[in-house]
Amino acid sequence: MKRVITYGTYDLLHYGHIELLRRARALGDYLIVALSTDEFNAGKGKKSYFSFEERRRMLEAIRHVDLVIPENTWEQKSEDIKLYHVDTFVIGDDWAGKFDELKEHCEVVYLERTPEISTTQIKAGLASKA
Repeated sequence: MKRVITYGTYDLLHYGHIELLRRARALGDYLIVALSTDEFNAGKGKKSYFSFEERRRMLEAIRHVDLVIPENTWEQKSEDIKLYHVDTFVIGDDWAGKFDELKEHCEVVYLERTPEISTTQIKAGLASKA
């Protein structure tokens, strides 16, 4: 069984997220999503609209996702790869080159983003309508 892992906040879930998850799952047989906790986001200066538990439940309802685990730190990625016997690490190409050190543990794939949609774009659009 080929295992794939990806990381993210997945706030304001949209079709760009679904497309990334679909494409990540297509790279293997089992997709693990490491979901940023509210505490981890706070440390990055971010606040999600939906809580960790709400975002977790939404992700678990998506057929491409097999397991959701918490992302608590930047450093946990190599530990997760070993713990879950991951073959492929996947993340959006806006992070290209930033996780190349993980290549010593598994394949690293940077997927092209869905260009016409982003959470930042949605939040900006909502703010302009307020």
